[in-house]
Amino acid sequence: MQKSNSKLAVLPVMFGFFIMGFVDIVGIATNYVKADFAGMDDKVASLISLSCFLWFLILSIPTGMLMNRIGRKKTVLLSFAVTAVAMLIPILKYDFVCILVAFAMLGVGNTILQVALNPLVSSVVSSDKLTGTLTLGQFTKAVSSFLGPILAAMFAGSAFGWKAVFPTYSIITFLAMVWLALSPIQEQMVERSEISFGRTFSLLKDKYIVLFFVGILVLVGVDVGMGITFPKLLQERCSLPLEKAGLGNSVYFFARTVGAFLGGLILMKYPAGKFFTASSLTALAALVGLIFSKNLVTVLVFVALFGLGYANLFSIIFSISMLKVPQKTNEVSALLIVGVCGGAIIPPVLGVVTDSFGTQGAALVALTLAWLFMVVLIPFINKVKTS
Repeated sequence: MQKSNSKLAVLPVMFGFFIMGFVDIVGIATNYVKADFAGMDDKVASLISLSCFLWFLILSIPTGMLMNRIGRKKTVLLSFAVTAVAMLIPILKYDFVCILVAFAMLGVGNTILQVALNPLVSSVVSSDKLTGTLTLGQFTKAVSSFLGPILAAMFAGSAFGWKAVFPTYSIITFLAMVWLALSPIQEQMVERSEISFGRTFSLLKDKYIVLFFVGILVLVGVDVGMGITFPKLLQERCSLPLEKAGLGNSVYFFARTVGAFLGGLILMKYPAGKFFTASSLTALAALVGLIFSKNLVTVLVFVALFGLGYANLFSIIFSISMLKVPQKTNEVSALLIVGVCGGAIIPPVLGVVTDSFGTQGAALVALTLAWLFMVVLIPFINKVKTS
């Protein structure tokens, strides 16, 4: 389909990936909230990630159905509105219930955004540039994720406290909503048949889509788990206070930012399958290294290495899945975003493991075992033709 959108139309769409990165504040926020409410254990604190990421399981397919009715752009605008409101709640009242409500609404907004934004990208770029553009989108998201812990640490040392990150996010999201609303975008015509639970889950008849779905679940679950575990690991093994340990998350997200940028360049010259193989094995080696790391330097080195390995895997799985079933792009997007509920599944498991064994090392072992599934995916990723 010929696209008549201005080249400038891609800018507000790509900025949506920056807003998408706001959800990654859940990792360091969990640690700050736990510190604010004395006596809270890891199992209770993990309810924050559960309240946020559970909505990917519940709303992804209904969002796809809504998107077919009102269009991709309006669906993205709805996600911005929900996110902007959600980030105001902890400022109006700060208690654990309000924090859960705020992160639940952030999860709702992010679910809607992740389902709708990737297909919207395909409305403003040509198909031959889709994988590269989605990789650039993940780079933009990584920049946002990288800045989150830094902002929280900066605000933690001010009179406003770390919670000032919430109204900051609300204002930025509102501005993004206005920018996109004022940007004319002509969406490509799609197949008129309705998205439904039946049509979407019928994709699971394809074993490749099943494996890629589980891959997204593991990716996001391990990512959120790392965001929660890493600051506590620095506190446990390196005796750092929370403010400095929280900045350690920025090392991870900075490495992901660099990795996403380099990945965009590498994927222009080398097959996605080979790059996926190298990235997955690099991340696995980093997790194993973390299990045995005891000092600050080696911990930071292996966390950075994991970030580099992780950086491009989501966009590779997502783009290859859409190329596998190109006639059902909306359904594929909705189904894969259901897999983001891994962020609600793996962190509570880590909370139980950590409380049971009394060490973050146990959480790292659990994360490593989960990551082995990415190694299982390697031959299947390499079998899908991307050209």
